[in-house]
Amino acid sequence: MPFVLHPYRRFPLCCPVTYHTGLSEGRGTIWNVSLNGWRLSGDLPLRVRQTCSMTIKLSNHQNLGVAGAIVCWVKSQEYGLETLVTEKHTHCQLEHFGERVVLEPTEVIHE
Repeated sequence: MPFVLHPYRRFPLCCPVTYHTGLSEGRGTIWNVSLNGWRLSGDLPLRVRQTCSMTIKLSNHQNLGVAGAIVCWVKSQEYGLETLVTEKHTHCQLEHFGERVVLEPTEVIHE
């Protein structure tokens, strides 16, 4: 796999996700996040260039909704996704999350 510089810093995260592609639903875990990308593992197989929507469940009983993401890479049951469409408040929540991790970088945040 070629070396790639990501345009945004990635932050560790461990929380459940439900994702949809077509009429199929998958469940899995988000492992890290940036302002424009996600790494997830899940039970519904995805393919490179396939699109999906996601609902990420945070521990504070809030959900983050991503209306559209595209699969950039696949490794077994792990997927790298780039955000295509998200709501403004979701983007703001991700910015806030990133600020929190920078201030408290010693552990993985379990949302």
